[in-house]
Amino acid sequence: MNPFRLCSGLKVLGYFMIVIVFAIVALSYYAVVLLTLAPHLLHARSFTSFLSFLTFHILLVLLMWSYIKVVIQDPGSVPENWKLVSEQNIEEGNSVALTDYASIENPTPTVSTDQIERRQSQFRGYCSQCQNGQRCVLKMDHHCIWVVNCVGSRNYKFFLLFVMYTFLTTTLDTLVLLPSFIKFFRQAKNHSFSPDNIAVVFLAFVLNLAFSLSLLCFVIMHASLLSSNTTSVEVYEKKKTVHWKYDLGWKRNFEQVFGANKALWFLPLFSKKDLENIPALYGVEFPTRSDTEE
Repeated sequence: MNPFRLCSGLKVLGYFMIVIVFAIVALSYYAVVLLTLAPHLLHARSFTSFLSFLTFHILLVLLMWSYIKVVIQDPGSVPENWKLVSEQNIEEGNSVALTDYASIENPTPTVSTDQIERRQSQFRGYCSQCQNGQRCVLKMDHHCIWVVNCVGSRNYKFFLLFVMYTFLTTTLDTLVLLPSFIKFFRQAKNHSFSPDNIAVVFLAFVLNLAFSLSLLCFVIMHASLLSSNTTSVEVYEKKKTVHWKYDLGWKRNFEQVFGANKALWFLPLFSKKDLENIPALYGVEFPTRSDTEE
């Protein structure tokens, strides 16, 4: 059984998860902005409330922008008719290139089996069982039911930004709602909030705290993977090597995902120049360390 077929089976659950995401955002917005911050802003009682109000909306826009991008962006599929180029046609620079079967009527017979196998092992995600690259996506990291999509080379940046902005937003929500949560029973006795509003604030605080804590672990994990230019699928393979061949140093590793244009690092966008100069963003060529050449 091909496990990647499970990706399509998870879509039904994924669409439901999208509804949950928007529901949590709506609940948090009502609790944080309308119930907690708005009363302070109407009476101009707190500069902190205004700053929290502004920060919340900026993070929310970035969060939703990143979320929509990772949902709709194709993570990148391996072309149906392709093969690794022969040993003598591979450009210098420790990269692995792809070419189409249709463009090669008579494959070069001079390449040995050992050479082909070595080059296949250098193609990131090459599957020796199906004699192809990853069937699901290029540079696959995982299938995320929260975004109804696989996370791969072409949407990994958007996914990381979504996770980061969700963590920052839920942390801010937790801090804003914390005083109301502490005074939960007191407010109930004084009737400063209606019972329904108290329930909303309580639920929003608990959900945001839970997401904030869980996402903290996720952020740390992916920061570690990003720093070594590794996907979650490749973690086990990396443990078997002394020097991970795709680890180019933290700066170049970061650029392999976020691009070199600093102005766009924290926006779910890529510059045209980055797309032209960083092949890894397309998921078909990946530079490797010179000290791991075979």
